[in-house]
Amino acid sequence: MARAVGITERGGPEVLAVVDRDVREPGEGEVRVAVRAAAVNPTDVGLRELGTPDLPPPWVPGMDAAGTVESVGPGVRRLRVGDEVMAVVSPRRPEGGAQSELLVVPEASVVPIPEGASLPQAATLPMNGLTALLGLELLGLRPGDVLAVTGGAGLLASYVIPLAKRAELVVVADAKPEDEELVRGFGADHVVPRGDGFVQAVREHAPDGADGLYDTALLHERVFGAIRDGGGMVVVRGWRPERTERGITVHQVMVGEALTHTDWLERLRELASSGRLRLRVAGEYPPERAAEAHRLMEAGGLRGRAVITF
Repeated sequence: MARAVGITERGGPEVLAVVDRDVREPGEGEVRVAVRAAAVNPTDVGLRELGTPDLPPPWVPGMDAAGTVESVGPGVRRLRVGDEVMAVVSPRRPEGGAQSELLVVPEASVVPIPEGASLPQAATLPMNGLTALLGLELLGLRPGDVLAVTGGAGLLASYVIPLAKRAELVVVADAKPEDEELVRGFGADHVVPRGDGFVQAVREHAPDGADGLYDTALLHERVFGAIRDGGGMVVVRGWRPERTERGITVHQVMVGEALTHTDWLERLRELASSGRLRLRVAGEYPPERAAEAHRLMEAGGLRGRAVITF
């Protein structure tokens, strides 16, 4: 048996509880990880509020985990028992997500943790890092193109910005005054104020509009004006606009498509090991305090991720 964070029914943070669950042995090409840290992300709030209609509760949230390989199944070649690893998984599968003491996951979704990182730090990287990479791929920008980023001080943006700079893009990101230096530290070429003046501020650096926009702050159609005619916009959490304008293409990031991109996970590991990606933990919580971690997430303004620790 393994302890896990369980969503006992749809609702607020009060529906979270610690549950015991059986965890099977790893099968062909799978590893079983003894989880020590699992990040709390906005997608966990969505799962808590909506549930998974085709599966009975309790639902186990979490897409990111870090811990130690406890056992391996037949055919596993890259990883060994005892390796410290980070993993990414869908919480909407029958076995549930990452916030569990034991986690069975395909080897393709597991890589060693970054050098010098703690397990809680490593748990903040896989899902958001893959989301950043997938969104940039969908935009298909070229060196020298301008990328605007909303929510510049947030965790997802903190990965998008340095990855964009490695792709030789010009990055314009927003920030509150107290976060300007932080966002510049991620690599943004220009930092503009958050709020109603964002569109105009982007246009001051890109008069025709940005070639692409990564909307981590969920501003949606309010920032169409920052994008050039025929440009692209990346959105998260499944938003579908009723209409667009001026030939703008809206790309939805469905990170589930990238969970087995081992090469991308290795790239993220290397960039974090070198310090190019900053791994930020906003707080550590035992599973008994998962509701507190959710309330922190819902309050907004986090500069990192809350992490469940076992």
